[in-house]
Amino acid sequence: MGIKGFTRLLLLASALTASTGWAADIHGRSSTQLLWFNNDFKDKRQVELGEYLRLSVTNLDKEGKASLYGYGRATQDLNAGEGFNSRLYYLYGEYRDLWNKVDIRLGRQFINQAAGSAIVDGAQVDLKNVGAIGLSVFGGRNVIFGLDHEAGHGGDLAFGASAYLQGFQQTDLEVSWFRKWDRWDIARDVLGASFKQYLFNNVKLYGNTRYDLVSQSFNEVLAGAKYYPLSNLVFTGEWYQSYPTFDTTSIYSVFAVDRYQEAVFRADYTINEMIGVNGGYTSQWFEEGGRGHIYHLGCSLRPVEPLLINAEYDNNQGTNGKTNGILVDAYYDLTKALQLAGGFGYDVYKRDVMNNDEIARTYWLGGKYKLNKSMAASLRVENNVNARYESDTQGRFVFDYDF
Repeated sequence: MGIKGFTRLLLLASALTASTGWAADIHGRSSTQLLWFNNDFKDKRQVELGEYLRLSVTNLDKEGKASLYGYGRATQDLNAGEGFNSRLYYLYGEYRDLWNKVDIRLGRQFINQAAGSAIVDGAQVDLKNVGAIGLSVFGGRNVIFGLDHEAGHGGDLAFGASAYLQGFQQTDLEVSWFRKWDRWDIARDVLGASFKQYLFNNVKLYGNTRYDLVSQSFNEVLAGAKYYPLSNLVFTGEWYQSYPTFDTTSIYSVFAVDRYQEAVFRADYTINEMIGVNGGYTSQWFEEGGRGHIYHLGCSLRPVEPLLINAEYDNNQGTNGKTNGILVDAYYDLTKALQLAGGFGYDVYKRDVMNNDEIARTYWLGGKYKLNKSMAASLRVENNVNARYESDTQGRFVFDYDF
């Protein structure tokens, strides 16, 4: 399904692009990539050539309501024996504003709702402009990707529905339900909700939650607030809780898991066009009394117009080990078309009290060159030195064409 679908996407793009006098608007990006890296599964170096294609065809009808969207990739391993691989992430047709009230999508598509997300081969229907509440429903075959190919079976289905507020400029609210089947057995059954509220032009409240109907527990809860006392100053506070749940058909569903909680406090301040700073603290709670503390400091400097330097420092102390690390990246616009970049990371960490400190280092160089408005090439080469590798060089060359 993945190879055939991606081939159809390539043929469709070629046919539509070559059609003279076609009234539709065709846009997208072709990204050709060459990667080299260590394949840990095969314990050898691997060189891989990939092609990523994103396509949108709009204004297929006189009213401009019909559109077509697609995105997929194909890769060819050149030396490690993994051969050809492809994935079709989405390819669907969309018709908007039917009777000014209904949007319809048919085909492979990514669905993201508060209760869950999935890639489905099926349909999504949205009902809107009928009052203060909009409705959405989707269903179809649940697409599962394995390492080399699609790994789904018969009876792998996904279905969901949501209701959301519409027409309120300062308020967003969604309540949804998501169910997934694995070979006709119910694997997940989740209720979800998401919320945003803007107050006084300088406060944003938000939250997300998911409730697992099978285990009768909240497997995810997020509540947060952002405060903007000035246009260049932002304070953020969040509380997050996670209680992992697995598909009922998974062997991992029989294992005990721990609840995790964290509170995050962060401030971002842009002093002027040359200097920006940020800092934060994260307090972590693990079960059985475990604690963690993460401190973060960062800054962004532009000493001269073509040069941008970003630096970050993190300190992690607690039950989950000890880490001190710094990350520095620099970007220099040599010309309007050519940007050079580089950076390094340095981490000192201890996994537990029985081990000594270990050091991990990362060095990278890169650049990006814009040939014209629609074509650009970029290169990044990175080397990692740590407890496992004395030298782990990997890189990526990318040629992008926008049409």
